[in-house]
Amino acid sequence: MAIENKRTITPDTISGDELNHEIELRPKKLEEFIGQQKVIRNIELMMGSSRLRRKPIDHTLFSGPPGLGKTSLAYILSKELGVKLHSITATLVERKSDIVTLLSNLEERDILFIDEIHRLSAAIEEILYSVMEDYRLDVIIGNGVSSKVVSIDIPPFTLIGATTKSGMLSRPLRDRFIAQLSFDYYNQNELSVIVRESAKKMLLELDKDLELMVALVSRGTPRIANRILRRIRDYAVVRRVTKLRTEDIQEVLQLLGIDSLGLDDMDRKILLTIERQFRGGPVGINALSIAVSEHRETLENIYEPYLMENGFLMRTNRGRVISEKGKEYISSFS
Repeated sequence: MAIENKRTITPDTISGDELNHEIELRPKKLEEFIGQQKVIRNIELMMGSSRLRRKPIDHTLFSGPPGLGKTSLAYILSKELGVKLHSITATLVERKSDIVTLLSNLEERDILFIDEIHRLSAAIEEILYSVMEDYRLDVIIGNGVSSKVVSIDIPPFTLIGATTKSGMLSRPLRDRFIAQLSFDYYNQNELSVIVRESAKKMLLELDKDLELMVALVSRGTPRIANRILRRIRDYAVVRRVTKLRTEDIQEVLQLLGIDSLGLDDMDRKILLTIERQFRGGPVGINALSIAVSEHRETLENIYEPYLMENGFLMRTNRGRVISEKGKEYISSFS
């Protein structure tokens, strides 16, 4: 079963042609990567040591909300180090034979990138323990009393795991990642630079005020900024606009259902549902997921973090509760 370099798309990622556009907008070199300075400084140090020692960099865990550059940085790392990147999403690794195939295809100093690594089953995790520590793959051959364990040497490599839920990783697996780097939401200045660079690649002409305008509603996330820019590009092409104005950007945001705070139709639906259907909360995530017809993980990974960070929503032991700020926001448009 050949699954090398295969990727799958989770609810909080992109798919189809949009994935190709996303790849085109990704930074290709470390010097092009904007923001996440603490992460980048660690990566630079690790790469420098790797080159001098002629050894693979340490196994590394990237954690943080989706869309902040975890996958992009893994690709950059492989290019900077001149090694192959084998990329897969954890949900594709269903059987032990899947991970054995992946590991068997690795060459010395290669990078194995597992996205959403917290989704790996316990059985797959156990296989990784000896591989990460001793570069040894233990395989059981046969069944019952006739079975035996065969050890296969794996070339020294680097495992990079990406997760939006680091707390869901088992402690034995998490402890085997020597480097554990957290990605944070981008500030407005960083996002403005990202918007500027992406706009250039799309041949869009935006002045600084418009760059900031897009950055302000992008929820601290480059992926969202790029999605908005793609709709701005479509608008400019269809309307034959060469010099975009504030009114043009406002019209695009209105079409997307995004307000000046960066909240979209689903954000408003979540807040309205909690306030009206559940009397402000508390409400459990499963009940809320059913009520708004949205996948639980999408709510937890995409919508809740932004609503909580901006004080519209609170999460308690009993469930989600809308805040006073959230109630004020609802009353402003309802």
